[in-house]
Amino acid sequence: MIKETTAQFLAAHPQMKYVFFGGKGGVGKTVMAGAAALWMAGQGKRTLLASTNPVHSLSSLLDQDVFGTPTSVQGVPNLEAYEIDTKDTIERSKVELTQKIEWFLKYADIKTKADEFVESATMNPAFEESAMFENMIDLMFEDKYDTYVFDTAPTANARRLLGMSSVYGMWVNKMMQSREEAKSLKELLSYSKKEKKDPLMDYLISFRERMENAKNLLTDEQKTAFFFIALPEALPIAVIKRFINWFKEFGIPLGGVVVNMLIDKESVGENTPDFVINRIAMQDNYMEEIWHSFPDTRAIIPLFETEVRGVEMLQRTANHLFA
Repeated sequence: MIKETTAQFLAAHPQMKYVFFGGKGGVGKTVMAGAAALWMAGQGKRTLLASTNPVHSLSSLLDQDVFGTPTSVQGVPNLEAYEIDTKDTIERSKVELTQKIEWFLKYADIKTKADEFVESATMNPAFEESAMFENMIDLMFEDKYDTYVFDTAPTANARRLLGMSSVYGMWVNKMMQSREEAKSLKELLSYSKKEKKDPLMDYLISFRERMENAKNLLTDEQKTAFFFIALPEALPIAVIKRFINWFKEFGIPLGGVVVNMLIDKESVGENTPDFVINRIAMQDNYMEEIWHSFPDTRAIIPLFETEVRGVEMLQRTANHLFA
């Protein structure tokens, strides 16, 4: 039923560099990202496994602390893991925002202090996502690794995060238009024709270029792919159906769908409890729906007898993910 496997997909995209895993909460995004990063490192690529999920779980998955800085994964050459420190990112963004606002107020000869503007901006719930997006593209722009594998937040958050390059682009264009209109009016009313350097416009131009570069990377189908993780259950399938077209509309290339935790029918015997038999029947029905709705399904991962934790279990998962 699988037309093209994960391994075949990547072989057809030899320049693939930025791989994202997402889906409904609890479907195994972190595990699949970890398994993919392990496999890619095994191909000789220097790989960074990074979490953009505010609720990190990479450290638990790997049985080692990877919070706050890229850290070599024990026993795995070429692989580093990194739980992005959201608090540190936010505080750094607050400092940068304060500097920008103070410098704008000074340029505009406005006596109001920057503090109240900063407080208003940083109280916005989207500020954390904005800070995380900045950190993510900083990693991408540094270009220190051959491959980046991102464990994203649940799909709705991942959608906003990855769509920020487009949202920022529209915002910057509007700001630049307003800035040009204000500048023209100021020059018209001014007795002095002496031109001053416009730091705000310089910043907006620089920021627009940065967002265009980010959007180019995130929409490059040769370098970027977003994989949805599904379970053979109603809600995870519904989430993918709901969001898959949004990712297409924003131009984020889809790598395909990976189905996780499918019960192995060969393990069923005469003494198998009715509960398990009923679950298998339920999963069969949902697998029919998955094959019909997601023709780009790349891999089927079985339900293991134990939790996936540590390098050994990640390797087992990778063997199925890239079968």
